[in-house]
Amino acid sequence: MHDFLHRLHLDALPQQLAQFGVRLLTAILILLIGWWLAARVANFLRRALLRGEVEATLAGFLRNVVYGVMLALVLAAALDRIGVPSASLVAVLGAAGLAIGLGLKDSLSNLAWGVLLVVLRPFRVGDYVETGSVQGTVERIGLMQTHLVMADNREVIVPNALVGSDAIINYNQRGTRRFEIVVGIGYDDDIGHAMHVVRDLMVADPRILAEPEAGVWVRTLGASSVDLAIRAWVKSGDLWGAQTDLTRAIKERFDREGISIPYPQSEVRMHPAPAPQVEHKP
Repeated sequence: MHDFLHRLHLDALPQQLAQFGVRLLTAILILLIGWWLAARVANFLRRALLRGEVEATLAGFLRNVVYGVMLALVLAAALDRIGVPSASLVAVLGAAGLAIGLGLKDSLSNLAWGVLLVVLRPFRVGDYVETGSVQGTVERIGLMQTHLVMADNREVIVPNALVGSDAIINYNQRGTRRFEIVVGIGYDDDIGHAMHVVRDLMVADPRILAEPEAGVWVRTLGASSVDLAIRAWVKSGDLWGAQTDLTRAIKERFDREGISIPYPQSEVRMHPAPAPQVEHKP
């Protein structure tokens, strides 16, 4: 028993406890100061990014990443201070991170594409876009999902991995769009006069831009009509209104000018049935 107590170094126990208490207090101070410092640095980074006109979603995400990394370093330093080997801690955290990464593979893919969408900015909130089989106005770009509002006010939530891995058509990126109307006139009508009428209507509409210049061309010689292709450029927000109004104006003006717009017709001819032949018996 005496040898056992001697191996425990009872005489040095108070000193060892005191040393451990100092290390524990130091570790707590490291945690508290590191926690406060990590929050200050992360918030400062977020404000700096916002002042630099970085997207708010990306700024918040980077702030959280920096905050989490700093907290992990502070925790490792605190545990190392009380005697926990940092190498073992790193190995445990690495194994846990690998397991979590495999389990959340799809979610991490959405997260990665969310960051890329915010950084690369193929579209912004308010743009009308088409991705895959979905079209709509961008309402919100999240780190995991993109929210679109369709023309009939239905909301579509698309995972960012699907958005980023498919073609993206942005209808508002350049600020202007071109529309095309195809109108058929009769073969007996004056083609030059019809084209002149259409040009006058486009010049009279202030929504149709002078540059790039609008135009009218003969597209095809159809089975029953000469088809005119009418193309004009407008601001993105004026597209539907200008196209609809020009189509109506062309119809009304053609009616006044006597320019025909052929439509498919069917001709039915009735032939009298032949009289039945009567056989005469001798």
